[in-house]
Amino acid sequence: MTSGQVQLGLKENWRQFSLLLIVNAFVGGMVGLERTILPKLAEIEFEILAASVVLPFIIIFGITKALTNYFTGALANRVGRKNLLVIGWLIAIPIPFILMYAENWNWILMANVLLGVNQGLTWSSTVVMKIDLVGERHRGLAMGLNESFGYLAVAIVAFTTGWIASEYGVRPFPFYQGVGFVFLGLVLSWFFIRDTHHHVAAEAGQSDVPLLKRIFLDTSWLNNNLGSITQAGFVNNLNDGMIWGLLPVILATKAFDLKTIGLIVAVYPAVWGIGQLFTGKLSDHYNKKIMLVLGMAMQGVAIIFMFWAESSIAYIVLSIILGLGTALVYPTFLSALAGFTNPKQRAECIGVFRLWRDLGYAVGAILTIIITALMPIDTTLILIGALTVLSSMIILIRMDK
Repeated sequence: MTSGQVQLGLKENWRQFSLLLIVNAFVGGMVGLERTILPKLAEIEFEILAASVVLPFIIIFGITKALTNYFTGALANRVGRKNLLVIGWLIAIPIPFILMYAENWNWILMANVLLGVNQGLTWSSTVVMKIDLVGERHRGLAMGLNESFGYLAVAIVAFTTGWIASEYGVRPFPFYQGVGFVFLGLVLSWFFIRDTHHHVAAEAGQSDVPLLKRIFLDTSWLNNNLGSITQAGFVNNLNDGMIWGLLPVILATKAFDLKTIGLIVAVYPAVWGIGQLFTGKLSDHYNKKIMLVLGMAMQGVAIIFMFWAESSIAYIVLSIILGLGTALVYPTFLSALAGFTNPKQRAECIGVFRLWRDLGYAVGAILTIIITALMPIDTTLILIGALTVLSSMIILIRMDK
């Protein structure tokens, strides 16, 4: 197949697109394995109680994934998107077995180095390949579907791991799911997914978007549009990383049981995931700037009000608002970014964006360690909420309509 023979569009490439969605669900499932039960695993198996010890997990994951995102984007045109996807699944093979049988916390940290590399290679590759397939008209819908499948999988597996752990213990049974995810993801990626470089060449021949002279600097900050999107992505994952690490701990200190914690923790990514089925399509038709400003503001307000929440109902309602805000921005980040970049540079620009976005996980965890050493743990909710509202104001001021 040559670039002259390919067709761009969701309908024209629905088979490959559907396979990539399924693969991305398995990618999200790998993160969901640890989302709920990590604090309990640390406490029960390793007698680790302090957030400053648990949070290095998120720091290592965030930094590793961020760096892998960047190199995945930089290498996509040379190594090939499919090859990077397959390599990502090969790296994931030991992860569930380490989580099941690790005898000290350092092995858990090593598993998360591997998880970060796996996520950077697989999620970045599936994102870029879907954008390559659908062309400009359905880009938002494609990203909505992509992120929806991934984060719904995070939510479902976060819930199932919490339930399995409450019934059968934190190890090994919750992590058996991971063995299946790796096997199915690898088989589909190796034998059924096709590379999309011909689609890139076809779209590049039609694009009038100028090439960036300084891809890294322009995407990071210098370009008003790309820089606005990138800083918001960074703050979005900074607050997600803090919620990931702190919310189960805060809920545990308020005497919620493991099943309730699992439910509350699962609501946010579930709403985030389902919401993107609609917000992705909306971003193809409505003002992306307004969607980004509104979504970041909703996140910030929800996080601030969690400081005063006491009941499980209050946490669930605020988690729904947080999930809706995140659903508004997450597919819009990528569809807007792709619209501002030439197809030839798209993979690298997305790699730079995802570098900064996922560094937010690590920075959020580091800030949590510092802040919780100086003040009560739930005070961090007010600070990260305020920072998220500030990010929405930066988009309002800097980004073009």
